[in-house]
Amino acid sequence: MKRIILPILVVISIFIMAIYSPKLSIDLKGKTKFPQEFVQGEVTKVIDEELMKDPVIKGKFRGGQNLEVKILEGKYKDKTFKVYNSLSALHNVYADVGLKAIFTVREEKEKTTVWLYNLKRDRAIYLLGTIFIGAVLILGKMKGVKSLLALVFTGSMIIYVLLPLLFKGADPVSTSILLSSIIIVVSFLLIGGYDRKTYSAIIGTISGITIAGLISYGFGKIMSLSGLNLSEGQQLLYITKDFKLQIEGLLFVSILIASLGAVMDVAMSISSSVNEIHQHKKSLTSKELFHSAMVIGKDIVGTMINTLILAFAGGSLPLMMMIWGYGMVYQQFINIPAIAIEIVNALAGSIGIIATVPITAVVSILLIKRKGEE
Repeated sequence: MKRIILPILVVISIFIMAIYSPKLSIDLKGKTKFPQEFVQGEVTKVIDEELMKDPVIKGKFRGGQNLEVKILEGKYKDKTFKVYNSLSALHNVYADVGLKAIFTVREEKEKTTVWLYNLKRDRAIYLLGTIFIGAVLILGKMKGVKSLLALVFTGSMIIYVLLPLLFKGADPVSTSILLSSIIIVVSFLLIGGYDRKTYSAIIGTISGITIAGLISYGFGKIMSLSGLNLSEGQQLLYITKDFKLQIEGLLFVSILIASLGAVMDVAMSISSSVNEIHQHKKSLTSKELFHSAMVIGKDIVGTMINTLILAFAGGSLPLMMMIWGYGMVYQQFINIPAIAIEIVNALAGSIGIIATVPITAVVSILLIKRKGEE
C-alpha cells in the first residue's frame, strides 16, 4: 500500500508547488523596467544588409540587417514591424526569409520597438526530452516511471522551494541541507522501496553531501571565496540589493546540488552490495562485511570521482582554454577565484563521495545486525 501512496503524494506535492509557489513568491521577483514580451515571429523580408565574414568563426557573419518581421503571437499578433538585426561576436543570429525566431517587443514612451532576440530552440529541446523519457520508460518500465517522478520532484523542489527561499533571505546552508535531505528521502523511497537497503543509502547520502558541502563552505571561507565568484555570480550582485539573498552561502548550495547525484549513486551501490553479500552468505561477520564493502567501494569511488571531476572540468573548459591561450603561469592562474572554486568544488565533492562509502557500509551492517544476528 505504501508503494502506491508515496507516488500519489509526490504527484500531489509537485502540483501544489507548481500552483502555489509562483503566487507566494511573486513579490520576490524583480520588476522589469520596461513592459516587454518575448514572442514568436517570422522574417517575411530582408530589406537590405551589410555583412562581412566573421574573422574568427567560420560560417558566421558580422554587420547588420534591416528586416521585415511578422509577429505570430501575443498582443501584436499578425502585425508587421521593421527590425534592425545587429550581428556581433556575442549576438550572432543571421536572419533569412522564412526564419521563425523569438523576438522582443518593448513598449516605451508610446513607442514600440522590436528586435530579434534569439533562435527558436524549444522544439528541439522538447524532442530531445521526449527521446530521453522514451528511453527511460523502455529500459526501466515501472522503475523508469518512478525515476522520472523523482527527477521531476527534485526539479520542483529546487525551482519552486529552494530558489524562492534563498531570495527571501533564508540561510543557504541549513535550507539546502534540509531540502536536499527531503529530495534524497523521497527519491530513494520511490526508486528503492521501503527496506534497510534504502534506509542505509539515505543516511549515507545525507552524510556524504553534508560533509562535501561543509568542506567547500569552510575552505571557501579560508580562501575568501563566495557566491560572487561563481559563474554569473557577479551579475547576482546587481539584484541582491533588491532582495535578502545571502550570496555568501551560494557556494555551499552549489556543491551540494552538483554532487548530490554522484553521492546518491555511490550510497545505493554500497548499500545494495552489502545487502546482497549478506543474503548470499549470512555467516559473514560485521568485520568481514565491512571489508567486502570497502573493497567494492574502492572501484566505485575511483570511477565516480573521475566522473565528478570531469563534470566540473567540462563546465570550466572555456576557462582552461583561456589560461592556455594567454600563457598564464602557475602562480597567476591557480589564484584566480573561478579556478579556486572549481578545484574546491571538485575536491570537496570527491571527499564527500569517499566518506559516503564507509558511512553507508557501517549503517548497512548495523541495520542488518540490529536483530541480534551476531
